[in-house]
Amino acid sequence: MLAILCPGQGSQTPGFLTPWLEVDGVAERLSRLSEAAGIDLVAHGSTSDADTIRDTAIAQPLIVAAGLAALPAVRAVEADAAAGAGVVAGHSVGELTAAALTGVLSQEQAIVLVRERGRAMAAASAVTPTGMSAVLGGNPDDVSAALEKHGLTAANINAAGQVVAAGTLDQLAGLAADPPARTRIVPLQVAGAFHTAHMAPAVEALAGLARAVAPRDPETRLLSNRDGAVVTAGDDALGRIVAQVSNPVRWDLCSATLAELGVTGLLELPPAGTLAALAKRALPGVQIVALKTPDDLPAARALVEQHASSAPGGTA
Repeated sequence: MLAILCPGQGSQTPGFLTPWLEVDGVAERLSRLSEAAGIDLVAHGSTSDADTIRDTAIAQPLIVAAGLAALPAVRAVEADAAAGAGVVAGHSVGELTAAALTGVLSQEQAIVLVRERGRAMAAASAVTPTGMSAVLGGNPDDVSAALEKHGLTAANINAAGQVVAAGTLDQLAGLAADPPARTRIVPLQVAGAFHTAHMAPAVEALAGLARAVAPRDPETRLLSNRDGAVVTAGDDALGRIVAQVSNPVRWDLCSATLAELGVTGLLELPPAGTLAALAKRALPGVQIVALKTPDDLPAARALVEQHASSAPGGTA
């Protein structure tokens, strides 16, 4: 069984889309998504600096557009790019990429929603200086106690030994100065305390926009960050995506579901690397390709050829 994974914010780097612009169809797809978003995603993915693409309002549509534009280069059939996948999942903003790939949303709907999600989260972040830091290693109980001590939220539980703490910059500084035993604290290149109560205003704004969207039921298994569950109804999928803005991402539970489903091959879309690294630890024995640059296309095509299902919706 093939799984397609869609990365979240913080995975972008300056110029990561530059080599992709030479691949047939990618520049055209990015231009179309740029028009829908009202943002020059081609420029931001090729020439903008790190500070520019760190801006939540830029980073989120850029990441979603990258995945949507690159996947057809693997399958060479844009309208059915995710065909053959047994399951699709996205981390945080990657859930909107996944929703478009599984047919819950059109690509245009997804890019407009992610544009507004990014703007709303950026506005919420501006209210109070907040951020996120990865807590690597340590005893889970000790990590939990340290986060509680400093008033922080476990915004992402990505895997055993990798929790992302979120809160005010002062709270994060307190954690860095007094970390749990046997841990390493790594500040993340994001501009807010995402997936916490700090994002409540963004949920309200996004919910209003989502009410104007008529989602469709997923054509391929779609996992939710809330609890790793397979979501079968379009309205449930969209509601979960909206609510997730202020609730923790449980990628550990998504990984557990991928294992339970019997995934044998895993393809991470650009900007790839983070989810593939997590999968190497959480899903031993699964063949993994991180589609970072066009140089990875031959390996991605071979992976799809070996692990994709020929049944409609990839559910066989």
